[in-house]
Amino acid sequence: MNAPTHDEAHGGTLGARLNWLRAAVLGANDGIVSTAGLVVGVAGATDDRAALLTAGLAGLLAGSMSMAAGEYVSVSTQRDSEKAALALERRELRDQPEAELEELADLLQERGLSREVAREAAEQLTARDALRAHARVELGIDPDDLTNPWHAAWASFLAFTVGALLPLLAIVLPPAGWRLGVTVGSVLAALVLTGWSSARLGAAPPGRALVRNVVGGALAMGVTYAVGTLLGAAGV
Repeated sequence: MNAPTHDEAHGGTLGARLNWLRAAVLGANDGIVSTAGLVVGVAGATDDRAALLTAGLAGLLAGSMSMAAGEYVSVSTQRDSEKAALALERRELRDQPEAELEELADLLQERGLSREVAREAAEQLTARDALRAHARVELGIDPDDLTNPWHAAWASFLAFTVGALLPLLAIVLPPAGWRLGVTVGSVLAALVLTGWSSARLGAAPPGRALVRNVVGGALAMGVTYAVGTLLGAAGV
């Protein structure tokens, strides 16, 4: 009789992957909505394909670069904070080893272990790798897997670009009479997909996420189209 197998992923790796996937979905969603609002707004003022392409490309590049730069700065700050926390923990382990051992035992006890078992576990973890034990239990940090700002920046750049390509292609490829309908339809369909994906990744009911996503995207396109039409009518 074969032993049962259990392949479910555990630990921080699964959580980190889900966070990356969620960030990618949200980045693509931002690309879809912001670029769709831009090109639909321009379409309200003009049906010139060159103007639509120029506006769409400008929005795609500006948005993707902005997302990448913002993510790089944010994650760099987080990484600096993690390094500072690890450096402080390293000094405390060097200067106050007994107090740090007691602190680790207290933290383990707070997680449900008896005092005796918590103390023994703390001693074993400290003997194996004190810094790693404190980093994971006390700080929630894996010293070997600190956040990488370059990875975050590239992921945001690519996610936004992929999302932005949909409304850009939808507005410039069809004939003039079909552009607006194709763009609105494809954007709303994409927002249904990203809303459902973000809800599933967050283990939340998809209904509200779908409604929020679709209504928000439709509102953005409606407002920008109205503004573009008014400006076009005014000859601006």
